[in-house]
Parts: sequence; structure tokens; C-alpha cells
Amino acid sequence: MRHSLPLAPQFYVTAPQPCPYLDGRAERKLFTALQGEGAEKLNNSLSRQGFRRSQNVLYRPSCADCTACLSARIRVADFTQSRSQRRILKRNADLRRTATSPWATEEQYALFRRYLDLRHADGGMADMDVFEFAAMIEETPVKSRVIEYRESAATPGSVRALIATCLTDVLDDGLSMVYSFYEPDRIKDSLGTYLILDHIEIARRIGLPYVYLGYWVPGSRKMGYKANFAALEIFKGGEWMDIGNPEDHSGETHPLSVDPIADQVARIQLPDTRSS
Repeated sequence: MRHSLPLAPQFYVTAPQPCPYLDGRAERKLFTALQGEGAEKLNNSLSRQGFRRSQNVLYRPSCADCTACLSARIRVADFTQSRSQRRILKRNADLRRTATSPWATEEQYALFRRYLDLRHADGGMADMDVFEFAAMIEETPVKSRVIEYRESAATPGSVRALIATCLTDVLDDGLSMVYSFYEPDRIKDSLGTYLILDHIEIARRIGLPYVYLGYWVPGSRKMGYKANFAALEIFKGGEWMDIGNPEDHSGETHPLSVDPIADQVARIQLPDTRSS
């Protein structure tokens, strides 16, 4: 028997899991499937409301007593480079960027494994095999690109080493950096910061106002670098605001800090995904 998809997205909550950012806490996520003809509109709309994409799922944190995770984006028109960021651009001036369709390669996976093994060996993705990696890259129902960064060729026709890769969604109001990884041996080159700086430049050239960075978590050393970017906004209390002084935002828990799931879902603004 044939069944049609529901007209409105259905939202669910994951079971609590150990938090990857703050020790001793548990994370829980509110999520919905991303599928069908309305996937682009839904991804655009929910990204503006603090959601992130992972393959064919949109999610945002909804922990029982913690609101530390805050979606972050950079206002491209207002961004100015710091002195240290200009030095990072200069150190990586040898890299050349190419953008392709979301297709996984063995070369990407080899770099991904080196990155995880040296930087995130105890993380939730540490056991990801090549098939799961391919799914992460290729299972996307929206406009996505794989952006590769390679060294300049030493001689004409020689193979250029893959140094960094970023899976990027192209939203109607910006670029969303879904996941990035890079050569872990080039620690002094600050490649994570470089990728963000280059995405800001890409967005500027094509006239998109924002670069979405995922979550910033006050109190998390892993996420602290995001607060170093000028013109950074965070999604807090249901609206985007300038981050101001990062120390003004607390990652403390409180049993009444999170509204019931039903109230959270009721406030989500859904796009009209019907065909025009």
C-alpha cells in the first residue's frame, strides 16, 4: 500500500548522550527529516532558527537543563580581519581552492582519518568507516558542495596534495559549513580558521550575507576559536544577536532553562513547501 509523506515535518527528540563539549553533561537533540521537494526551503528556514544539517536530518540541541550550545554565524558585510587572521591568510597563500559536487573520494577519506586520529580520536566520529564517510558527504537533499584545498603544484602536471576539505551547504542567505577537516600536521597554519576566512570571501563574492559556523559553546575550549571572528552573531532566546563580550554568555545549567519540547516545536516557523 502506498503512503504519502506528511505535509508538515514531524519532530522527534533523541535519547540523552554524553555531551561532546562540556564534561559531565548530557546532550539531547530535537530533529526532523529533510526530504522531498520542500527540502531546500526547510533547510533554509530552519537554519535561520538555529538548526544544523547532518545528511538528511536537521537538528538543534534541546538538552533537559542546559542551553549552552548557541548557533553562530558571521555577518559578511561587517566582517573585518584581525592582524592574526591576516597572518593566517598569508601562511596559507599556497593553497588553491576547487569546488565540486558532493562526491566522496578515497583521498578525502585518508585525510579525514588522519584528522580524526590526531585531533579527535575520542570523538563520536572516531569509528566512522569509508562507507559512513561517503554517506556523510553524498547523502544531501539540498544544494551542497565539497570544497577542496590543495597545495600549489611544485612542477607543471605534478599531483597537488589535498590539505583541507569542507562540506558546505549553499543556503538562500549564506554558506553553511557542515563539516570540515584538514591536514593535522599543519598545526601552525591554523587551517580551521583559514577555512572560515575563505568561506567569508566566497560568500562576499557571490553576495550572500552570512557564513554559518555551527555551534559556539561558552566554556568549551573546542569551540572557543569561533568567538575570535568579528561580526559574529549567536541565536539566543529565539533571535539572532551580536555576541558582544563572549564572557557575558554562560554555559551554566538550570532545571528551568529549557522550555518543554511541545512549546519549542510550536514556536518553529515552517516554510510553505507546497509547489508554487
